[in-house]
Amino acid sequence: MKKLHFGLFENAQANDSGRATWRHPENQRDQYDTLDYWMTLAKVCEEGGLDFLFLADAWGWAEVNGERPDIASVEGLDLPRLDPFIVASAILAHTSKLGVVMTGSTLLEQPYAFARRMATLDQLSGGRTGWNIVTTGTADTAVKAFGVPMVAHDERYEMADDFVRLVYKLWEGAWEPDALTKDKQGNFADPAKVHTIDHQGPYFTSQGYGNSAYSPQGTPVLFQAGASPAGRAFGGRHGECMFVGGGTVEQLAAHSKAIREAAVESGRSADSVKVMAEFRCIIGDTKEDAQRRYDEVLASQTPEVTIASYAWFTGLDLSAYDPETPMTELHTELSQSQVSRFAGLTVGDVLKDWHEHGVGSKAFVGTAEEVADHVIAMAEGANLDGFLLSPVIQPGSTIDFVEKVMPILRERGVVAPSEGSTLRERLTESTSPTLPADHPAVSARAYESVTAAS
Repeated sequence: MKKLHFGLFENAQANDSGRATWRHPENQRDQYDTLDYWMTLAKVCEEGGLDFLFLADAWGWAEVNGERPDIASVEGLDLPRLDPFIVASAILAHTSKLGVVMTGSTLLEQPYAFARRMATLDQLSGGRTGWNIVTTGTADTAVKAFGVPMVAHDERYEMADDFVRLVYKLWEGAWEPDALTKDKQGNFADPAKVHTIDHQGPYFTSQGYGNSAYSPQGTPVLFQAGASPAGRAFGGRHGECMFVGGGTVEQLAAHSKAIREAAVESGRSADSVKVMAEFRCIIGDTKEDAQRRYDEVLASQTPEVTIASYAWFTGLDLSAYDPETPMTELHTELSQSQVSRFAGLTVGDVLKDWHEHGVGSKAFVGTAEEVADHVIAMAEGANLDGFLLSPVIQPGSTIDFVEKVMPILRERGVVAPSEGSTLRERLTESTSPTLPADHPAVSARAYESVTAAS
């Protein structure tokens, strides 16, 4: 069996994955706006041997029929939140091994400024950063906030492709890795190794010099989570780590197969993309104890949250549909992943089990041994490379997993070794911190062809 990687899925807000569980007495997520909360989590993750902490983000908010429902404020469902890049800077400053993955929108960010921000954090952290590339699933409300036009779902991936090709030029082509000499008797930088870039794309243009020098990884590790055909094609071209939602082994296996096929179609090897699935669990001394603990968590939220959270990510008001409507008949220009994940269910099914149906996966409930068995079975059956732990409550769920499950997985020899100083080395088991030759970003190194020609 392949060795597995593990990360922690988090949001810089009071709730996670469209669930409002902040009222649970053991849940400290309401302290998301304190430095102590993030330092505690970072310490748990690093000491527990997780590869990275993944900071999800969204610019939009929940609306039902054009209005933000009161439940969103009452339960802190969608707002307020913190900037993941600033949270990441604090975490990186207080850790030495843990990677941090930040979400950045190709619809709303400016590529030139974004490239510098990512390069800065990669530089200061010694190469421990990753970028979760999103086209903004909450685009309908986010575009109102930014005052920009709405862009259709599939076109947003065309826009994302243009965005990443521009930042590749800034990260890989503007400064050669050894351009900085810092020689006090000579040059600070070798002018022959500092280059201008010229990008004239359908959505973005940029000319001139990159604002930041080459960072330890060059391009940060590239994460992506699109489950639609357009999203999988984009991930196959650019992604290094694809994040898929929960589901059955069969559903996850189909996602994994489609992602790897997309990579091959883009001229990359099938194993050039790590496929990691969301995983939620509640651990108890017995299965009955774990179920009791989970029931207490579920009782801390209300059914109105399901409707509001689903509208937040999809723009769809589930309460307006006939309960017998198959979920796959719903159409949205927002997050199509949140439709496809409920394939085989009706609107009524989703609303009936409102405790479980935020936008994340259903939790596995059992003992630490049972959780470890389930993780291994899912990885083998779906050809997964790892999991993103989506905690039910914090920091308790994360502590339980790293203290009770990770040691079992290590004893069974399925945890990937945490070797290498950069996030890319840890996740890809590569001896190089930079991208492999088959990745499209490498073509941005125009200076290499110049060197070869000369």
